[in-house]
Amino acid sequence: MSQSFDEISAQLQRRHRKSARLKWLSMGALGLAGLFLVLFFADMLSKGLPAFQQAQIRVELDYNEDATRMGRAALDPEVSRLVSRTFERLIPGMLADDPELLGTTETRWVLANAQVDQYLKGHTHRLNAAQQATVDRLAEEGNVALKFNTTFFTSGDSKMAEASGILAAALGTVMTMLVTLAIAFPIGVMTAVYLEEFAPDNRLTQIIEININNLAAIPSILFGLLGLAIFISFFGVPRSSPLVGGMTLALMTLPVIIIATRTALRSVPDSIRHAAFGVGCSRWQVVRDHVLPLAMPGIMTGSIIGLAQAMGETAPLIIVGMVAFIPDVSATFTNAATVLPAQIFTWAGEPDKAFVEKTAGGILVLLAILIFLNATAVVLRKKFERRW
Repeated sequence: MSQSFDEISAQLQRRHRKSARLKWLSMGALGLAGLFLVLFFADMLSKGLPAFQQAQIRVELDYNEDATRMGRAALDPEVSRLVSRTFERLIPGMLADDPELLGTTETRWVLANAQVDQYLKGHTHRLNAAQQATVDRLAEEGNVALKFNTTFFTSGDSKMAEASGILAAALGTVMTMLVTLAIAFPIGVMTAVYLEEFAPDNRLTQIIEININNLAAIPSILFGLLGLAIFISFFGVPRSSPLVGGMTLALMTLPVIIIATRTALRSVPDSIRHAAFGVGCSRWQVVRDHVLPLAMPGIMTGSIIGLAQAMGETAPLIIVGMVAFIPDVSATFTNAATVLPAQIFTWAGEPDKAFVEKTAGGILVLLAILIFLNATAVVLRKKFERRW
């Protein structure tokens, strides 16, 4: 029995109301996600930006013989308790480099300890009333100030918050990513090219494809266990080194690069292949001269995103020992090193409140690098698209 006009109109109105509700729910979800993202960045900026400033005190240094014999220059007793202990360790090296300093005096800016830094920034601190009065007096005289924290970018880790930096972790990250790129990119691309362009469609290749898809979805910590069992225990690769870290991350990145490369190869129209075969090209010439250049934007984008994902991983690197305390820069790929995510993880576990802003500052640096890598992927994709 046919429906009346009123019934059909009522059904249409219900459908329109459902569609409108779905639209508003989708917009609400999008707005909520954007709000959380804004709150996240606002929280990170409020906590991380103070890490780029460090309290410094202008002091009068007296390099007399008695003081320098103890490895430090003579300071005002009230001020000496406010200066970072890391400066005292530099005195012997300064005198060794310039022996003429002995018996002289000079005025210079030196690092204040973390408690002075926290006091000037209005955070929780452990200064007593007398020390606070001294800091206030120095501030009125212009002898204490917050300056750009070059130490954060030029030094490695330290047990003292005011002397901690990300240089060692940043260089460890670069070396680890170089190893990952050198292993994962060529092997991943060649594997994808073989599976997509040359391999026969049989039971073996189907099993390989299923396993590649499964490997892309398993937890990253399992790759750390695999790296520990194979690279460290079996092959004897040095623990905590960029070499073993890069090889472990390469295992994790390989499935991502293979899947992205295969997707890019499938996006190339078959008419390109047929035209190349029609003029007498071999299969390898078709792939090398026609398919790969057209698929390169997708390959580069997928590879860079895969490497950016690997750069943010912590769990597999913890398993292979890349959470070591590294105060100095690693010189080779086999020396002990750490990476930015592991350094941030270490700072987050420190009991000193001064490390909170170091943690947030390290997160900001890591986010900036990841955003740069994703932007690079977009730029390269557009460049190759225009070229081909």
